[in-house]
Amino acid sequence: MRKLIRGSLLILTFMLLVFAVSGCAGQNAKQKVTITTAVASSQELESRLEFSGVLVPNQTVDISSKISGQVIALESKVGSPVKAGDVLINLDTEGLNGQLMQAEASLQSAQAAAQIADNQASISKINLNTAQIYYDRTKILFESGAVSQSQMDDAQDKLGIASKQYDNAFGPAKAQAAAAINTALANIRNFNVQIQNATIKSPLSGIITNQNLNLGQVVSPGVVLISVVDTTNLKMKSTITQDKLHLLSVGQQVSIKIDSYPDSIFSGTVTVIGPIAVNTGEVFPVEITLKNDSGLMAGLSAHTSLINKTQGIIVPISSILQTNNESSVYVIENNTASKRIVKIGLKSDKEAQIIEGLNEGERIAVSNLNVLADKMLVNVQ
Repeated sequence: MRKLIRGSLLILTFMLLVFAVSGCAGQNAKQKVTITTAVASSQELESRLEFSGVLVPNQTVDISSKISGQVIALESKVGSPVKAGDVLINLDTEGLNGQLMQAEASLQSAQAAAQIADNQASISKINLNTAQIYYDRTKILFESGAVSQSQMDDAQDKLGIASKQYDNAFGPAKAQAAAAINTALANIRNFNVQIQNATIKSPLSGIITNQNLNLGQVVSPGVVLISVVDTTNLKMKSTITQDKLHLLSVGQQVSIKIDSYPDSIFSGTVTVIGPIAVNTGEVFPVEITLKNDSGLMAGLSAHTSLINKTQGIIVPISSILQTNNESSVYVIENNTASKRIVKIGLKSDKEAQIIEGLNEGERIAVSNLNVLADKMLVNVQ
């Protein structure tokens, strides 16, 4: 009976082993993925960078008044070309001129008072010297008994009074006179500046695009009255993705097409590549500037494209796997897929340049990348 049980156990164990081996073989077969491949080859790759945007003025300035005043002359109108320094608005200065005259009269008065203070200082110095001489003589006579104590006290009192008068004349009196002059000069300077500010000029050459005032109107500081735009140069603003930043450089020449002028091609220059990404964190601002010799208007839509060529190791774009900002390929050798981190250069719609991580002639997977794993066995079609 025991031999029968032992035999049954041996048979059961054998069957379990067979099932386990067959299961592993099935699992390995199941893991073996069928793929297609391509060979990394050295060749030329051409890629096109395309930008689109709207032409905007090189500079826009909103002009406001620095003082309050009534408009007595308007020297411009919307659409008028202006040059830097041209007068745009004149404000009434009658009240300011009157205040300036008062300030100038105050200066004359302060200067006269200062002269009087100087004269008083000179007199006080003479009086102090005289009082000092009188005191010295009286003291000698007092010590010899020739004069009385009351005479000595009188000399000392006169010296004290002269000394105080001298200190006041060369101290507070002169300081007060100087302060009055400085106040008058500051007032004159202030009124002159306000009178100058009553003539409002254009800070740049351009075209007037906005004018929010009329003759006789009283304007206040800080309120925009006129807008002037500089259209000597126009800028097309666009963006570029971070993976293509290295293909663009400041000073690069580009050809621009403007939708309103389909038969014309304009020349532009890359003038700005923003050092900080915009809100998405993936694109960077780009500005392309063109000289406006053709009288183009701001607001026109435009686009441009750059063709870049490079020679290097080129692979199909479908062979590159992107995960967590990392690029990788699966190198196939002896029917085994090995994951390799690579660095991407120039890209087109169908191909990409490999800068680092792959050698010419190596075979890589181009299909079923999402199911491959490092060191996995594969079937190559």
